[in-house]
Amino acid sequence: MTYNPSQAPFDIPADDALIARALEDASIPTLMMSMIHLSGDTALLDGPLRPAGVYINEYQGYMSEEDKAAVRAQALEVIKAFRESGCVMPPPPSEETIHRMMNFLVAQEVPQEYVPMMLEEMELDGRDQRSDAWGPEVPFDQREQHRVLVIGGGMSGVLAAVRLQEAGIPFVVIEKNPSVGGTWYENRYPGVRVDVGNHLYCYSFEPAHHWTQYFSQQPELQKYFEGVVEHHELQSHFRFNTEVTGATWDESRKLWTVTTVDGDGNTEMHEANSVISAVGQLNRPKLPDIPGVENFAGQWCHSAAWDDSLDYRGKNVVVVGSGASAFQLVPAIAEEVGSLTVFQRSAPWMFENPIYHENVPEGKKWCLQHLPFYARWFRFLLFWPACDGAYDTVIVDPDWPHQERSANEMNEFVYQMFSDYIKGQVGDDEELLQKVIPDYVPMGKRTLQDNGSWLSALKRDNVALVTQSVASVSEGGVTASDGTFYPADVIIYATGFQTDRFLWPMEIRGRGGQLLAERWGKEPSAYLGITVPGFPNFYCMYGPGTNLAFGGSLIFNGECQIRYIMECLKLLLQSGDAALQCREAVHEDYYRRFREQHARLIWEHPSIKSSFYQNEDGKVTLLWPWKIHDMWSWTRTAPTTDYELIPQESAP
Repeated sequence: MTYNPSQAPFDIPADDALIARALEDASIPTLMMSMIHLSGDTALLDGPLRPAGVYINEYQGYMSEEDKAAVRAQALEVIKAFRESGCVMPPPPSEETIHRMMNFLVAQEVPQEYVPMMLEEMELDGRDQRSDAWGPEVPFDQREQHRVLVIGGGMSGVLAAVRLQEAGIPFVVIEKNPSVGGTWYENRYPGVRVDVGNHLYCYSFEPAHHWTQYFSQQPELQKYFEGVVEHHELQSHFRFNTEVTGATWDESRKLWTVTTVDGDGNTEMHEANSVISAVGQLNRPKLPDIPGVENFAGQWCHSAAWDDSLDYRGKNVVVVGSGASAFQLVPAIAEEVGSLTVFQRSAPWMFENPIYHENVPEGKKWCLQHLPFYARWFRFLLFWPACDGAYDTVIVDPDWPHQERSANEMNEFVYQMFSDYIKGQVGDDEELLQKVIPDYVPMGKRTLQDNGSWLSALKRDNVALVTQSVASVSEGGVTASDGTFYPADVIIYATGFQTDRFLWPMEIRGRGGQLLAERWGKEPSAYLGITVPGFPNFYCMYGPGTNLAFGGSLIFNGECQIRYIMECLKLLLQSGDAALQCREAVHEDYYRRFREQHARLIWEHPSIKSSFYQNEDGKVTLLWPWKIHDMWSWTRTAPTTDYELIPQESAP
């Protein structure tokens, strides 16, 4: 599964016709980057054939068919010449050339500061530069004596396991489910799929070229994480069907005591020098507080705890919620139900993605698998327009005159584009249009990707969109706040997660018996989203303030976070001390900057009346407010000045 770009010879087939057919499916701008690696010739960067622009999920750079055909013809010759020369790679491009290639690929100037991050991603020498295969700088006896317990076997937990194994640190992963995958094990509702392009939503050290779709469905995603565990031979480190109920710091012994309970109700105590919480933010379903829920006589479930026995075919179905889960679920079941009533609290913004349900062409898979560095450049093409390249759209301009609909000039462009797309889908149904045009600034909540399926479902004769809230549930159905009764055989709650109860229901106690939930209150926070003062040797992955709202890959962020955690562990083990904790002043300064940054951004815009990003005071605590590059840059090392080292014998 692992792709090593330094391997030689590359597997370039002798069948020229096969290559030509594959190039028909290629992303042409990405192909041009691979051609430079294959030939060492940078003339393409100065020629007339070039991308004209960049946009999310637009992989051809708005190039004309004539220009794309010309590039394919050139590429075939370059590939043939490379094959005939013995598939020997020329020297890698210089740092300056890499920067030029980045600018060329996305048809705009990428700041110089992104080049080191890109070089790390490229792995020009074939090495995983984020690997934690430590050398003699960390004594082996120190590693072997430092036991780590990881809570959760989802994306972050598997990643932590890979890096801990590389470093030679003993560890165990406690997972409440029967297998790995986390989100992608638990979320099994019809239509569920990832909303980040798959080729970015995978580990940098395990690029997967086999994805059947650009945005894969749940079974394929879970299989990927299971495959990573198998490939790295991590199975023996996982304890499945076991849940962590609490963890307490033992000050006298400088250890964490972790309590678990298995599927049979058996309780067990574990000791660990360090604990990594990899439970994430969106893993505990939240049921709405609606009177009479317990009285419903039909079948019901939460979308994130799907009941495979649920029989909705031909039935009267009510879906409570219109966010990301409902957006996928409703089109998937609309044709099979008798009637479908969707309760919408607020309309979601959406943008057009015509390939959202499309298969990856075989030719593109071939390019990803066989063409040197094609996969790496394709990841950057996915990253830039959806992440840091779009950051300016979420910065609120206080002088912008149209605050009722947009936050700045770029955001106004987004507003018009999104609105036009929705209007084009709805057509002349003014009643529906009034319901589906959001009343808050675009990007202010989670923006959803659409290939026409959502609005097409809402336009069906058997589907009704209700903008009233649910007042009560009774034996036979649901009553809206205006008194209208909607009969139901099945109720599906697509109402999100317990985001306001971070790490709940675990009870985590740090120094002096301090309860983490009490320290956090309504504003959970951690330094860089990772460490908390007063909780030594305790680390969060996908912790407070690290969620992403409008683009990016949580897997990329996870790689940044585990690298930082490993740097903390290295610092501790080299010191010979028992524990390490974040300094209170460092955390306070960080959280002050965190709050100041969020105050400038769109997610606290006054047009947003309700959002799971916000707490009851309207403050955003879940989201990373800076650029992805900042996450990458700030987590490369763990400065000793940020931490207090605790010797084996010390007072609390």
